[in-house]
Amino acid sequence: MKTIPVYYTPKMVTDSECFSPSAAKPAKVVGSWQSQFPVEFFSPTPVTVEELSRAHDPVWVRRVLASEADNGFANRSLAVAESLPYTSGAMLSGARAALKNGKVAVAPCSGFHHAEYARPMGFCTFNGLMVTALALRAEGVKKIGILDLDMHYGNGTDQILQEVGNFDHWCEHFTAGLTIEYPSQVNEFFNEWLPKALNELVKCDIVLYQAGADPHIMDPYGGWMETDEMCRRDTIVFETLAAHKVPVVWNLAGGYQVAPDGSIPKVLEIHDNTMRECVRVYL
Repeated sequence: MKTIPVYYTPKMVTDSECFSPSAAKPAKVVGSWQSQFPVEFFSPTPVTVEELSRAHDPVWVRRVLASEADNGFANRSLAVAESLPYTSGAMLSGARAALKNGKVAVAPCSGFHHAEYARPMGFCTFNGLMVTALALRAEGVKKIGILDLDMHYGNGTDQILQEVGNFDHWCEHFTAGLTIEYPSQVNEFFNEWLPKALNELVKCDIVLYQAGADPHIMDPYGGWMETDEMCRRDTIVFETLAAHKVPVVWNLAGGYQVAPDGSIPKVLEIHDNTMRECVRVYL
């Protein structure tokens, strides 16, 4: 590999019409990466209604896409609805690329893990993690891992796994937000939680990694890792998966440090650091 493949289109970007910067974040992150890192951009293939409906109630999917039901931002914005197939599409396209190159791909998207089978929640409308996992399963991938290192519990992912059935553990889901919340748990995370998760994830055919920016100590919705600890997190994840030759596609997940002027320099710094470690390990 000479460049890191990034699956991005401006069609992923929109105004969420709420506090969360997530829907507009991809363009800002991509702009930052473009000037610093050896990245190559590819347009993602939007997911289909059928692909969304493997992870979600088909009637509800159609209502959301038609702006007849609330999205994860608690509104019925047509612009948000039109962006959603591309957001999940970036994750799925990135996963397919990582499987093909055997190493890594990036989907600069957010807004997945709270979305349940037939309900949006917490800035999440469709669960692109499960949309991707179920599409890959339908394409013959045997074992898929989800490493969710966003600040918050991926409740929607667990709920959809229960809905669609995970009795043979075709999907291994590890979500730090279920048990890790406080700075006092940093050593537990690095010495116990993360090694245990990675020990299982290296047995998977691919890992979907949510490299959330919101666990940062200064995030208004987060608060348990310092900047250097978040860099250490990414180093361990990438080095471990690379050593075991497990492909990984990673996304942005949460991050809510918004400056008074509406800019997000701290969030961009965190995502830049994740990309920096990705480049160091894979190029």
